[in-house]
Amino acid sequence: MSHPSETPESVHRPVLLNEVLEWLAPRPGMVFVDGTVGAGGHARALAERVLPGGRVLGLDRDASMLALAERNVEGLPVELLKVSYSDLELVFREQELDVVDGIVLDLGLSSDQLSWSERGFSFKADGPLDMRFNSRSGAGATAADVVAQLDADELSKIFHEYGEERFARRIARRIVEERAREPIKTTGRLAEIVRKCVPGKHGPIDPATRVFQALRIYVNDELEQLDHFLAIAADYVRPGGRVAIISFHSLEDRKVKWAFRDDPIWEVLTRKPVTAGDEELAANPRARSAKLRVAERCPDLIGPPTPPGLRQNTRPTSRPRGY
Repeated sequence: MSHPSETPESVHRPVLLNEVLEWLAPRPGMVFVDGTVGAGGHARALAERVLPGGRVLGLDRDASMLALAERNVEGLPVELLKVSYSDLELVFREQELDVVDGIVLDLGLSSDQLSWSERGFSFKADGPLDMRFNSRSGAGATAADVVAQLDADELSKIFHEYGEERFARRIARRIVEERAREPIKTTGRLAEIVRKCVPGKHGPIDPATRVFQALRIYVNDELEQLDHFLAIAADYVRPGGRVAIISFHSLEDRKVKWAFRDDPIWEVLTRKPVTAGDEELAANPRARSAKLRVAERCPDLIGPPTPPGLRQNTRPTSRPRGY
């Protein structure tokens, strides 16, 4: 298994690439942000279409993914930055930008990250239970820290809220019992514990999938990052500019749907999420869960444009009653 520090060739295929290009409609001179640049697939396609005069900012918290992206976008007007997409204020200030023509987010976990057993994102090969996007920094709690330190109620809440796991309480109790015998430090051991807690015949989706998803989301504050981005994104997109977001599970998709629908600064362009066609599914089965939503930034309703960062406190943060 390749170690991410060796920056092997990427195995990841950008999902819904043609659809993203169709909705963002890149043209020469435009400026875009790819907030989850990964191996650079979407960024490369955008950059090829904004020449001459345009550019793409590619953001990612994972240094190993940025190393892959650097190869993929070589020779193109793409600047790669190790920063979260939720830190737009910092990025725009340092880049001396006011607004851009569009932003794309692909919230899914990269096939490359899944293939690196050292990162602990997948249970297909045994590895350390890490799951941090910024693991090279050595900062932050790992998934192993979480399953070792939190009590059964806290673990159950994580599995239920972030993984929508039916057997969250049973799994959490078993984890607490098993860790008393021996620390749970590897993906293989955690996956086996979870499987034993899920009754019935197991289908094509491994019973450990939801627990691993929940831990990854919790370790990396993924939903909080998305909430903050959705609260401020309109401040950084020009009127007529667009934001395209690809999500892979219902928690993220609902947040994107409500944020676009509930804020009058956005015109929703995709009434229903765009999904992959048969041709893409045949070439890339991973795309089966991908949902793309796109919104266009409307002109400011009244008065001069609001300075970046000031609109976030005026946005609805939850669904209206009766939804």
